[in-house]
Amino acid sequence: MTARLDALRRWAASHHGLEATPPELEIVTDDASFRRYFRLHLDTGHSRILMDAPPERENSSSFVNIARQWRAHGISVPELYHVDLDQGFIELQDLGDDMLRQHLARDDRREALMLQAISTSVAIAALPADALPNYDTGWLGEELDLFPQWCLTRWLDIAVPESWPEVREQLVAALSAQPQVCVHRDFHAQNLMCHDEQLWVIDFQGAVRGPLSYDLVSLLRDRNNPWPESDQARWIEMWRQKAQDAGIMAPITPEAFRRMVDLTTAQRSLKVLGLFCRLALRDDKPRYLTLLPLFIEHVRQGLTGQPGFETFMQWFDTCFVPRLDARLLQHRTASHGG
Repeated sequence: MTARLDALRRWAASHHGLEATPPELEIVTDDASFRRYFRLHLDTGHSRILMDAPPERENSSSFVNIARQWRAHGISVPELYHVDLDQGFIELQDLGDDMLRQHLARDDRREALMLQAISTSVAIAALPADALPNYDTGWLGEELDLFPQWCLTRWLDIAVPESWPEVREQLVAALSAQPQVCVHRDFHAQNLMCHDEQLWVIDFQGAVRGPLSYDLVSLLRDRNNPWPESDQARWIEMWRQKAQDAGIMAPITPEAFRRMVDLTTAQRSLKVLGLFCRLALRDDKPRYLTLLPLFIEHVRQGLTGQPGFETFMQWFDTCFVPRLDARLLQHRTASHGG
């Protein structure tokens, strides 16, 4: 990895006349993929973000194409300054480190920021989506398969419940039946940056043509404790009204839309339970295990009281959750050498 980092430094230096003394790069973050991000400080006092996306691991052409298209349609995404797809290097606008997530704990700012995030989400849903990959039944099902494969079998070593095939089928059918629109697919509070008094969207390279409510679910029910029901109901209804006004969905009742949101929550959260176990076991990123309890609560939000899911939820609460809690305790004890 040192050779690749040196290559990135030389590449950045070549665009700023710094070949004699290639600059040091500040690590910003890595993510759940093979991408890494660095900050380049320039003598002018400005800075840039450098994306390192090994081309044998990541196809960055979608990031570049979507960034340019969405920016042309008025979505606030970072400007691209230099692109080298052969090497997998991109230099882009530095939006800082101020994520939406850091502001949502403040009562005085939360409502205005959530309104802006909801408006941005609806604007993305209204974008042309025909050129994007289809988030189809096969893809949705493969994501759900991560739950039994990695969470139940590989990490917890417990049997897959008999109700699972029916749950899988129902969720795939429910999401596929929704209006299919442009979906960011990771529209959560860590991918929305507060910069120049507005929200900016990052990490959009996975955009797809998919279920109407997916980005709203990503915003409301991700790496956070469940919001109070009164807040959720208000924000969900706000999204429904804005989407109808924008013409991206036919008029439906608040109750029907809420069921869309809840079933999408279940699919996404079960997928994440499996995905985070895979990141811990296969990719040696155990920090993701600490987030599993949040998505347990989101599964409950989505499926508790839903007709047709009673047997699964009984197993979920009486078998799965106790086993997961015990395994997490065991993991924490081992991590601290106890």
